[in-house]
Amino acid sequence: MAPRRTSASTAERVALDEFLTLHPEYAATSVLDELRVSDYGRLDAGGHVYLDYTGGGLYAERQIREHADLLTRGVFGNPHSASLTSLQTTDLVEEARRAILRWFNADGYTAVFTQNATAAIKLVGESYAFSSGGRLLLTADNHNSVNGIREFAAAKGASISYVPLTTPDLRIDRQELETSIGAVDPSRNNLFAFPAQSNFSGVQHPLELVEEAHDRRWHVLLDAAAFVPSNHLDLQRVRPEFVSVSFYKMFGYPTGVGCLLARNDALKTLRRPWFAGGTVNFATVRGRHRLLSPGEAGFEDGTLNYLAIPAVAIGLRYLASVGVDVVQTRTKCLTDWLLQQLLDLRHSNGRPMVRLYGPATTVARGATITMNFYDAEGRLLDYRRVEELASQQGISVRTGCFCNPGPGETAEGLTEEDIAAAIAENSDMTLPRFLQFITHRGGKSAGAIRVSLGLATNFADVFRFMQFARGLRDQTRIAIGETAFDIESCRVIRDGS
Repeated sequence: MAPRRTSASTAERVALDEFLTLHPEYAATSVLDELRVSDYGRLDAGGHVYLDYTGGGLYAERQIREHADLLTRGVFGNPHSASLTSLQTTDLVEEARRAILRWFNADGYTAVFTQNATAAIKLVGESYAFSSGGRLLLTADNHNSVNGIREFAAAKGASISYVPLTTPDLRIDRQELETSIGAVDPSRNNLFAFPAQSNFSGVQHPLELVEEAHDRRWHVLLDAAAFVPSNHLDLQRVRPEFVSVSFYKMFGYPTGVGCLLARNDALKTLRRPWFAGGTVNFATVRGRHRLLSPGEAGFEDGTLNYLAIPAVAIGLRYLASVGVDVVQTRTKCLTDWLLQQLLDLRHSNGRPMVRLYGPATTVARGATITMNFYDAEGRLLDYRRVEELASQQGISVRTGCFCNPGPGETAEGLTEEDIAAAIAENSDMTLPRFLQFITHRGGKSAGAIRVSLGLATNFADVFRFMQFARGLRDQTRIAIGETAFDIESCRVIRDGS
Protein backbone atom coordinates (compact mmCIF):
# COMPACT_ATOMS: atom_id res chain seq x y z
CA MET A 1 0.00 0.00 0.00
CA ALA A 2 1.27 3.49 -0.84
CA PRO A 3 2.35 5.60 2.14
CA ARG A 4 -0.03 8.39 3.15
CA ARG A 5 1.17 11.86 2.13
CA THR A 6 2.51 13.82 5.10
CA SER A 7 3.51 17.46 5.50
CA ALA A 8 6.52 18.75 3.57
CA SER A 9 9.98 18.14 5.01
CA THR A 10 12.50 20.91 5.58
CA ALA A 11 14.46 19.72 2.53
CA GLU A 12 11.34 19.89 0.38
CA ARG A 13 10.49 23.39 1.58
CA VAL A 14 14.03 24.60 0.83
CA ALA A 15 13.93 23.00 -2.61
CA LEU A 16 10.51 24.57 -3.29
CA ASP A 17 11.81 28.03 -2.38
CA GLU A 18 14.74 27.60 -4.77
CA PHE A 19 12.38 26.30 -7.47
CA LEU A 20 10.04 29.29 -7.12
CA THR A 21 12.98 31.67 -7.42
CA LEU A 22 13.94 30.03 -10.72
CA HIS A 23 10.33 29.77 -11.94
CA PRO A 24 8.28 32.71 -10.62
CA GLU A 25 5.64 32.03 -13.31
CA TYR A 26 4.71 28.86 -11.39
CA ALA A 27 2.84 31.02 -8.85
CA ALA A 28 0.25 31.87 -11.52
CA THR A 29 -0.79 28.19 -11.60
CA SER A 30 -2.02 28.11 -7.99
CA VAL A 31 -5.55 27.23 -9.17
CA LEU A 32 -4.18 23.73 -9.81
CA ASP A 33 -3.17 23.44 -6.15
CA GLU A 34 -6.76 24.22 -5.20
CA LEU A 35 -8.01 21.56 -7.64
CA ARG A 36 -5.50 19.09 -6.24
CA VAL A 37 -7.41 19.36 -2.94
CA SER A 38 -10.97 19.55 -4.27
CA ASP A 39 -10.85 17.18 -7.25
CA TYR A 40 -7.75 15.00 -6.80
CA GLY A 41 -7.61 14.67 -3.00
CA ARG A 42 -7.36 10.89 -3.38
CA LEU A 43 -3.73 11.33 -4.46
CA ASP A 44 -2.48 12.77 -1.18
CA ALA A 45 -4.95 10.75 0.90
CA GLY A 46 -3.40 7.58 -0.51
CA GLY A 47 0.17 8.87 -0.64
CA HIS A 48 0.29 8.50 -4.41
CA VAL A 49 2.78 10.16 -6.72
CA TYR A 50 1.23 9.70 -10.16
CA LEU A 51 3.73 10.29 -12.98
CA ASP A 52 2.12 8.57 -15.96
CA TYR A 53 -0.04 11.24 -17.59
CA THR A 54 1.15 10.27 -21.06
CA GLY A 55 -0.24 6.82 -20.33
CA GLY A 56 -3.51 8.22 -19.01
CA GLY A 57 -4.76 11.44 -17.46
CA LEU A 58 -6.47 11.55 -14.08
CA TYR A 59 -10.17 12.39 -13.86
CA ALA A 60 -11.49 15.10 -11.57
CA GLU A 61 -14.12 14.16 -9.02
CA ARG A 62 -16.25 16.98 -10.44
CA GLN A 63 -16.38 15.25 -13.83
CA ILE A 64 -17.61 12.00 -12.28
CA ARG A 65 -20.28 13.72 -10.20
CA GLU A 66 -21.62 15.65 -13.19
CA HIS A 67 -21.70 12.56 -15.40
CA ALA A 68 -23.32 10.43 -12.69
CA ASP A 69 -25.94 13.11 -12.12
CA LEU A 70 -26.72 13.20 -15.84
CA LEU A 71 -27.19 9.42 -15.98
CA THR A 72 -29.27 9.19 -12.83
CA ARG A 73 -31.63 11.97 -13.93
CA GLY A 74 -32.18 10.79 -17.52
CA VAL A 75 -33.40 7.79 -19.48
CA PHE A 76 -31.25 7.19 -22.55
CA GLY A 77 -31.83 4.59 -25.25
CA ASN A 78 -29.78 3.31 -28.18
CA PRO A 79 -29.45 6.28 -30.56
CA HIS A 80 -30.22 4.16 -33.66
CA SER A 81 -33.91 4.93 -33.31
CA ALA A 82 -36.41 7.79 -33.30
CA SER A 83 -37.95 7.02 -29.91
CA LEU A 84 -38.05 9.68 -27.21
CA THR A 85 -35.19 8.15 -25.20
CA SER A 86 -33.13 7.52 -28.34
CA LEU A 87 -33.51 11.11 -29.50
CA GLN A 88 -32.41 12.34 -26.08
CA THR A 89 -29.27 10.24 -26.44
CA THR A 90 -28.68 11.50 -29.98
CA ASP A 91 -28.87 15.08 -28.73
CA LEU A 92 -26.17 14.40 -26.11
CA VAL A 93 -23.91 12.63 -28.62
CA GLU A 94 -24.22 15.48 -31.10
CA GLU A 95 -23.63 18.03 -28.34
CA ALA A 96 -20.35 16.27 -27.57
CA ARG A 97 -19.43 16.20 -31.26
CA ARG A 98 -20.02 19.95 -31.55
CA ALA A 99 -17.99 20.55 -28.36
CA ILE A 100 -15.04 18.68 -29.87
CA LEU A 101 -15.15 20.69 -33.09
CA ARG A 102 -15.29 23.94 -31.11
CA TRP A 103 -12.39 22.88 -28.87
CA PHE A 104 -10.12 22.24 -31.83
CA ASN A 105 -11.50 25.19 -33.85
CA ALA A 106 -12.23 22.54 -36.45
CA ASP A 107 -14.51 24.27 -38.94
CA GLY A 108 -14.49 22.16 -42.11
CA TYR A 109 -13.78 18.96 -40.19
CA THR A 110 -15.90 15.97 -39.17
CA ALA A 111 -15.54 14.35 -35.73
CA VAL A 112 -15.78 10.56 -35.94
CA PHE A 113 -16.12 8.81 -32.58
CA THR A 114 -13.91 5.75 -32.13
CA GLN A 115 -12.95 3.42 -29.30
CA ASN A 116 -9.60 5.19 -28.86
CA ALA A 117 -6.87 6.98 -30.81
CA THR A 118 -5.64 3.66 -32.18
CA ALA A 119 -9.03 2.93 -33.72
CA ALA A 120 -9.03 6.39 -35.28
CA ILE A 121 -5.65 5.69 -36.87
CA LYS A 122 -6.82 2.28 -38.09
CA LEU A 123 -9.80 3.90 -39.82
CA VAL A 124 -7.39 5.95 -41.91
CA GLY A 125 -5.04 3.04 -42.57
CA GLU A 126 -7.69 0.62 -43.74
CA SER A 127 -9.64 3.18 -45.79
CA TYR A 128 -6.89 5.25 -47.39
CA ALA A 129 -6.46 4.76 -51.15
CA PHE A 130 -2.93 3.37 -51.12
CA SER A 131 -1.80 1.96 -54.47
CA SER A 132 1.26 0.91 -56.44
CA GLY A 133 3.36 4.00 -57.05
CA GLY A 134 2.01 5.73 -53.96
CA ARG A 135 3.91 6.13 -50.72
CA LEU A 136 3.53 5.93 -46.98
CA LEU A 137 6.09 8.06 -45.16
CA LEU A 138 6.54 7.55 -41.42
CA THR A 139 8.98 8.96 -38.91
CA ALA A 140 11.15 6.74 -36.72
CA ASP A 141 9.27 8.40 -33.85
CA ASN A 142 5.75 6.99 -34.14
CA HIS A 143 3.45 5.01 -31.89
CA ASN A 144 2.97 1.43 -33.08
CA SER A 145 -0.63 2.27 -33.91
CA VAL A 146 0.78 4.54 -36.62
CA ASN A 147 3.56 2.11 -37.57
CA GLY A 148 0.82 -0.47 -38.16
CA ILE A 149 -0.52 1.51 -41.13
CA ARG A 150 2.38 0.09 -43.12
CA GLU A 151 0.59 -3.26 -43.24
CA PHE A 152 -2.36 -1.69 -45.10
CA ALA A 153 -0.02 0.23 -47.39
CA ALA A 154 2.05 -2.83 -48.24
CA ALA A 155 -1.05 -4.90 -48.99
CA LYS A 156 -2.08 -2.33 -51.60
CA GLY A 157 1.36 -2.08 -53.19
CA ALA A 158 2.47 1.29 -51.83
CA SER A 159 6.11 1.85 -50.87
CA ILE A 160 6.98 2.49 -47.22
CA SER A 161 9.84 4.53 -45.82
CA TYR A 162 10.94 6.07 -42.54
CA VAL A 163 12.52 9.44 -41.80
CA PRO A 164 15.29 8.95 -39.19
CA LEU A 165 15.81 10.91 -35.98
CA THR A 166 18.81 12.98 -34.97
CA THR A 167 20.75 12.22 -31.80
CA PRO A 168 20.85 12.96 -28.97
CA ASP A 169 17.65 15.08 -29.07
CA LEU A 170 15.61 12.51 -31.06
CA ARG A 171 14.10 15.11 -33.37
CA ILE A 172 13.06 14.45 -36.97
CA ASP A 173 16.01 14.75 -39.34
CA ARG A 174 14.82 17.73 -41.39
CA GLN A 175 17.32 17.22 -44.20
CA GLU A 176 16.28 13.60 -44.65
CA LEU A 177 12.62 14.63 -44.45
CA GLU A 178 13.09 17.22 -47.19
CA THR A 179 14.59 14.54 -49.42
CA SER A 180 11.81 12.06 -48.62
CA ILE A 181 8.83 14.34 -49.18
CA GLY A 182 10.38 15.60 -52.39
CA ALA A 183 10.65 12.12 -53.91
CA VAL A 184 6.97 11.64 -54.66
CA ASP A 185 4.61 11.10 -57.56
CA PRO A 186 1.93 13.76 -57.00
CA SER A 187 -0.50 11.89 -59.24
CA ARG A 188 -0.66 9.09 -56.62
CA ASN A 189 -2.07 9.04 -53.11
CA ASN A 190 0.73 9.64 -50.61
CA LEU A 191 0.35 9.74 -46.84
CA PHE A 192 2.78 11.25 -44.31
CA ALA A 193 2.17 10.37 -40.63
CA PHE A 194 3.93 11.84 -37.59
CA PRO A 195 3.21 12.71 -33.93
CA ALA A 196 2.71 16.28 -32.74
CA GLN A 197 4.46 15.13 -29.55
CA SER A 198 6.46 11.98 -28.98
CA ASN A 199 4.99 9.63 -26.41
CA PHE A 200 8.54 8.33 -25.91
CA SER A 201 10.77 11.39 -25.53
CA GLY A 202 8.35 14.30 -25.17
CA VAL A 203 9.80 15.97 -28.29
CA GLN A 204 7.30 18.27 -29.96
CA HIS A 205 7.79 17.96 -33.69
CA PRO A 206 7.17 21.11 -35.76
CA LEU A 207 3.55 21.50 -36.83
CA GLU A 208 4.72 23.43 -39.89
CA LEU A 209 5.67 20.05 -41.31
CA VAL A 210 1.99 19.70 -42.22
CA GLU A 211 2.14 22.62 -44.64
CA GLU A 212 5.55 21.54 -45.97
CA ALA A 213 4.07 18.14 -46.82
CA HIS A 214 1.00 19.74 -48.40
CA ASP A 215 3.27 21.81 -50.66
CA ARG A 216 4.58 18.51 -52.07
CA ARG A 217 1.09 17.04 -52.51
CA TRP A 218 1.10 14.73 -49.48
CA HIS A 219 -1.86 13.98 -47.27
CA VAL A 220 -1.04 14.16 -43.55
CA LEU A 221 -2.10 12.12 -40.53
CA LEU A 222 -1.20 13.93 -37.30
CA ASP A 223 -1.14 11.80 -34.14
CA ALA A 224 -2.09 14.38 -31.49
CA ALA A 225 -2.81 12.04 -28.56
CA ALA A 226 0.22 13.03 -26.47
CA PHE A 227 0.10 16.70 -27.50
CA VAL A 228 -3.40 17.90 -26.74
CA PRO A 229 -3.60 17.23 -22.96
CA SER A 230 -1.50 20.37 -22.30
CA ASN A 231 -1.34 22.17 -25.66
CA HIS A 232 -3.82 23.92 -27.90
CA LEU A 233 -4.28 22.45 -31.38
CA ASP A 234 -5.99 24.98 -33.65
CA LEU A 235 -7.16 23.26 -36.83
CA GLN A 236 -7.66 26.56 -38.61
CA ARG A 237 -3.93 27.24 -38.30
CA VAL A 238 -2.72 23.67 -38.84
CA ARG A 239 -4.90 21.72 -41.26
CA PRO A 240 -3.84 18.08 -41.60
CA GLU A 241 -6.26 15.80 -43.37
CA PHE A 242 -6.53 13.50 -40.37
CA VAL A 243 -5.99 13.95 -36.62
CA SER A 244 -6.23 11.25 -33.93
CA VAL A 245 -6.99 12.08 -30.28
CA SER A 246 -7.82 10.17 -27.10
CA PHE A 247 -9.96 11.85 -24.46
CA TYR A 248 -8.84 9.90 -21.41
CA LYS A 249 -5.36 11.27 -22.04
CA MET A 250 -6.77 14.79 -22.00
CA PHE A 251 -8.86 14.60 -18.83
CA GLY A 252 -8.88 11.03 -17.55
CA TYR A 253 -12.52 10.10 -18.14
CA PRO A 254 -14.19 8.52 -20.04
CA THR A 255 -11.94 5.74 -21.25
CA GLY A 256 -13.01 3.88 -24.36
CA VAL A 257 -13.80 6.99 -26.40
CA GLY A 258 -11.44 8.50 -28.97
CA CYS A 259 -11.90 10.56 -32.07
CA LEU A 260 -10.76 10.93 -35.66
CA LEU A 261 -10.95 14.51 -36.84
CA ALA A 262 -11.05 14.35 -40.62
CA ARG A 263 -11.11 17.27 -43.01
CA ASN A 264 -14.38 17.04 -44.90
CA ASP A 265 -12.70 16.87 -48.32
CA ALA A 266 -10.37 14.12 -47.10
CA LEU A 267 -13.11 12.08 -45.44
CA LYS A 268 -14.87 11.77 -48.79
CA THR A 269 -11.80 10.05 -50.27
CA LEU A 270 -11.73 7.22 -47.70
CA ARG A 271 -13.23 3.87 -48.71
CA ARG A 272 -14.16 1.40 -45.99
CA PRO A 273 -13.21 -2.24 -46.75
CA TRP A 274 -16.39 -3.46 -45.08
CA PHE A 275 -19.70 -2.28 -43.66
CA ALA A 276 -21.39 -2.85 -40.35
CA GLY A 277 -24.45 -2.03 -38.34
CA GLY A 278 -24.82 1.72 -38.17
CA THR A 279 -22.59 2.46 -41.18
CA VAL A 280 -25.09 1.82 -43.97
CA ASN A 281 -28.27 3.59 -45.00
CA PHE A 282 -29.38 0.46 -46.84
CA ALA A 283 -28.19 -3.13 -47.09
CA THR A 284 -29.80 -6.27 -48.48
CA VAL A 285 -28.95 -9.96 -48.49
CA ARG A 286 -30.72 -10.77 -51.73
CA GLY A 287 -28.87 -8.87 -54.38
CA ARG A 288 -26.10 -8.06 -51.91
CA HIS A 289 -26.51 -4.30 -52.23
CA ARG A 290 -25.38 -1.78 -49.66
CA LEU A 291 -25.29 2.00 -49.48
CA LEU A 292 -22.78 3.47 -47.04
CA SER A 293 -23.98 6.28 -44.78
CA PRO A 294 -22.45 9.70 -45.52
CA GLY A 295 -20.18 11.62 -43.17
CA GLU A 296 -19.20 10.29 -39.77
CA ALA A 297 -22.01 7.71 -39.73
CA GLY A 298 -20.21 5.65 -42.36
CA PHE A 299 -17.24 5.24 -40.01
CA GLU A 300 -18.85 4.72 -36.61
CA ASP A 301 -19.19 0.95 -36.51
CA GLY A 302 -22.07 -0.54 -34.55
CA THR A 303 -23.52 1.26 -31.57
CA LEU A 304 -21.49 4.10 -30.12
CA ASN A 305 -20.52 4.16 -26.46
CA TYR A 306 -23.46 6.49 -26.08
CA LEU A 307 -23.54 6.62 -22.29
CA ALA A 308 -19.85 7.55 -22.07
CA ILE A 309 -19.73 10.09 -24.92
CA PRO A 310 -21.60 12.83 -22.96
CA ALA A 311 -18.70 12.71 -20.48
CA VAL A 312 -16.46 14.05 -23.26
CA ALA A 313 -18.35 17.34 -23.32
CA ILE A 314 -18.16 17.44 -19.51
CA GLY A 315 -14.39 16.86 -19.65
CA LEU A 316 -13.86 19.57 -22.23
CA ARG A 317 -15.81 22.05 -20.11
CA TYR A 318 -13.71 21.08 -17.10
CA LEU A 319 -10.45 21.51 -19.01
CA ALA A 320 -11.65 24.88 -20.34
CA SER A 321 -12.42 26.03 -16.79
CA VAL A 322 -8.88 25.09 -15.72
CA GLY A 323 -7.12 26.50 -18.78
CA VAL A 324 -4.77 24.48 -20.96
CA ASP A 325 -2.24 27.32 -20.82
CA VAL A 326 -2.16 27.02 -17.03
CA VAL A 327 -1.44 23.29 -17.28
CA GLN A 328 1.26 23.96 -19.86
CA THR A 329 2.97 26.59 -17.69
CA ARG A 330 2.98 24.38 -14.60
CA THR A 331 4.23 21.23 -16.31
CA LYS A 332 6.93 23.17 -18.19
CA CYS A 333 8.30 24.62 -14.94
CA LEU A 334 8.31 21.22 -13.22
CA THR A 335 9.84 19.53 -16.25
CA ASP A 336 12.67 22.06 -16.40
CA TRP A 337 13.49 21.50 -12.73
CA LEU A 338 13.30 17.72 -13.04
CA LEU A 339 15.54 17.62 -16.12
CA GLN A 340 18.27 19.59 -14.37
CA GLN A 341 18.04 17.54 -11.19
CA LEU A 342 18.37 14.28 -13.12
CA LEU A 343 21.31 15.54 -15.15
CA ASP A 344 23.10 16.55 -11.94
CA LEU A 345 22.84 13.08 -10.35
CA ARG A 346 26.26 11.47 -9.86
CA HIS A 347 27.62 8.37 -8.18
CA SER A 348 30.39 8.76 -5.59
CA ASN A 349 33.00 8.18 -8.31
CA GLY A 350 31.58 11.02 -10.42
CA ARG A 351 29.85 8.87 -13.04
CA PRO A 352 26.38 10.04 -14.10
CA MET A 353 23.52 8.01 -12.66
CA VAL A 354 21.01 8.75 -15.41
CA ARG A 355 20.88 8.75 -19.17
CA LEU A 356 18.11 10.94 -20.62
CA TYR A 357 16.54 10.17 -23.99
CA GLY A 358 15.64 13.33 -25.86
CA PRO A 359 16.15 17.05 -25.21
CA ALA A 360 17.81 18.21 -22.01
CA THR A 361 15.82 21.48 -22.03
CA THR A 362 12.14 22.42 -22.31
CA VAL A 363 12.56 23.95 -25.77
CA ALA A 364 10.04 22.30 -28.15
CA ARG A 365 9.34 19.44 -25.77
CA GLY A 366 6.48 18.38 -23.56
CA ALA A 367 6.33 17.16 -19.97
CA THR A 368 7.48 13.61 -20.73
CA ILE A 369 10.95 12.54 -19.59
CA THR A 370 12.39 9.15 -20.49
CA MET A 371 15.53 7.78 -18.87
CA ASN A 372 17.54 4.81 -17.70
CA PHE A 373 19.59 4.44 -14.53
CA TYR A 374 23.15 3.08 -14.50
CA ASP A 375 25.37 1.86 -11.68
CA ALA A 376 28.72 3.36 -10.72
CA GLU A 377 30.49 1.16 -13.30
CA GLY A 378 28.18 2.28 -16.11
CA ARG A 379 26.10 -0.89 -16.19
CA LEU A 380 22.38 -0.63 -16.92
CA LEU A 381 19.98 -1.11 -14.01
CA ASP A 382 16.93 -3.13 -14.99
CA TYR A 383 14.19 -0.57 -15.59
CA ARG A 384 11.55 -3.12 -14.56
CA ARG A 385 13.15 -3.45 -11.12
CA VAL A 386 13.39 0.34 -10.83
CA GLU A 387 9.64 0.52 -11.53
CA GLU A 388 8.99 -2.06 -8.80
CA LEU A 389 11.05 -0.12 -6.29
CA ALA A 390 9.26 3.11 -7.19
CA SER A 391 5.89 1.41 -6.71
CA GLN A 392 6.93 0.33 -3.23
CA GLN A 393 7.27 4.03 -2.41
CA GLY A 394 3.91 4.94 -3.89
CA ILE A 395 5.38 6.34 -7.13
CA SER A 396 3.72 5.32 -10.41
CA VAL A 397 5.92 5.56 -13.51
CA ARG A 398 5.85 3.64 -16.77
CA THR A 399 8.52 1.37 -18.26
CA GLY A 400 9.14 -0.43 -21.53
CA CYS A 401 9.31 0.98 -25.05
CA PHE A 402 5.86 2.62 -24.70
CA CYS A 403 4.65 1.06 -27.98
CA ASN A 404 7.12 3.33 -29.78
CA PRO A 405 10.31 1.37 -30.54
CA GLY A 406 11.92 3.81 -32.99
CA PRO A 407 13.32 6.48 -30.65
CA GLY A 408 14.79 3.92 -28.28
CA GLU A 409 16.42 2.02 -31.14
CA THR A 410 17.88 5.30 -32.40
CA ALA A 411 19.13 6.46 -29.01
CA GLU A 412 20.71 3.11 -28.13
CA GLY A 413 22.19 2.58 -31.58
CA LEU A 414 20.34 -0.69 -32.11
CA THR A 415 21.02 -2.00 -35.60
CA GLU A 416 19.20 -4.29 -37.98
CA GLU A 417 21.93 -6.83 -37.22
CA ASP A 418 21.19 -6.62 -33.48
CA ILE A 419 17.50 -7.24 -34.09
CA ALA A 420 18.09 -10.03 -36.60
CA ALA A 421 20.45 -11.76 -34.17
CA ALA A 422 17.86 -11.55 -31.40
CA ILE A 423 15.11 -12.99 -33.60
CA ALA A 424 17.45 -15.78 -34.72
CA GLU A 425 18.17 -16.55 -31.08
CA ASN A 426 14.49 -16.84 -30.18
CA SER A 427 11.69 -16.58 -32.72
CA ASP A 428 9.17 -16.23 -29.87
CA MET A 429 10.60 -12.84 -28.93
CA THR A 430 9.18 -10.56 -26.25
CA LEU A 431 10.46 -7.20 -25.03
CA PRO A 432 11.91 -8.62 -21.76
CA ARG A 433 13.75 -11.36 -23.69
CA PHE A 434 14.99 -8.81 -26.20
CA LEU A 435 16.19 -6.58 -23.35
CA GLN A 436 18.14 -9.47 -21.84
CA PHE A 437 19.67 -10.40 -25.18
CA ILE A 438 20.63 -6.90 -26.22
CA THR A 439 22.05 -6.02 -22.79
CA HIS A 440 24.30 -9.08 -22.83
CA ARG A 441 25.21 -8.51 -26.49
CA GLY A 442 26.40 -4.93 -26.20
CA GLY A 443 25.29 -3.32 -22.95
CA LYS A 444 22.39 -1.63 -24.71
CA SER A 445 18.81 -1.19 -23.56
CA ALA A 446 15.56 -2.00 -25.33
CA GLY A 447 13.39 0.01 -22.97
CA ALA A 448 13.40 2.77 -20.41
CA ILE A 449 11.61 4.54 -17.56
CA ARG A 450 9.13 7.26 -18.45
CA VAL A 451 7.99 10.03 -16.13
CA SER A 452 5.20 12.26 -17.41
CA LEU A 453 3.50 15.20 -15.73
CA GLY A 454 -0.01 16.56 -16.04
CA LEU A 455 -2.82 18.67 -14.68
CA ALA A 456 -2.67 17.47 -11.06
CA THR A 457 1.13 17.26 -10.72
CA ASN A 458 2.72 19.49 -8.08
CA PHE A 459 6.23 20.16 -6.82
CA ALA A 460 5.89 17.59 -4.04
CA ASP A 461 5.43 14.89 -6.68
CA VAL A 462 8.62 15.62 -8.59
CA PHE A 463 10.53 16.16 -5.34
CA ARG A 464 9.51 12.72 -4.10
CA PHE A 465 10.58 11.17 -7.39
CA MET A 466 13.98 12.83 -7.08
CA GLN A 467 14.32 11.52 -3.53
CA PHE A 468 13.69 8.05 -4.90
CA ALA A 469 16.18 8.57 -7.74
CA ARG A 470 18.88 9.74 -5.33
CA GLY A 471 18.33 6.54 -3.37
CA LEU A 472 19.81 4.61 -6.31
CA ARG A 473 23.18 6.29 -5.83
CA ASP A 474 26.02 3.73 -5.73
CA GLN A 475 23.51 0.88 -6.03
CA THR A 476 24.35 -2.16 -8.16
CA ARG A 477 22.02 -4.47 -10.03
CA ILE A 478 22.69 -7.17 -7.46
CA ALA A 479 21.99 -4.79 -4.59
CA ILE A 480 18.61 -3.62 -5.90
CA GLY A 481 17.54 -7.21 -6.59
CA GLU A 482 15.84 -8.92 -9.49
CA THR A 483 12.46 -8.04 -10.89
CA ALA A 484 9.58 -10.12 -9.59
CA PHE A 485 7.56 -10.11 -12.81
CA ASP A 486 8.00 -10.61 -16.54
CA ILE A 487 5.78 -8.68 -18.94
CA GLU A 488 5.23 -10.64 -22.14
CA SER A 489 3.54 -7.73 -23.91
CA CYS A 490 1.85 -4.44 -23.00
CA ARG A 491 -0.64 -6.42 -20.91
CA VAL A 492 0.00 -7.51 -17.34
CA ILE A 493 -2.33 -10.21 -16.03
CA ARG A 494 -2.21 -10.81 -12.30
CA ASP A 495 -3.48 -13.85 -10.46
CA GLY A 496 -6.33 -12.68 -8.26
CA SER A 497 -6.13 -15.64 -5.91
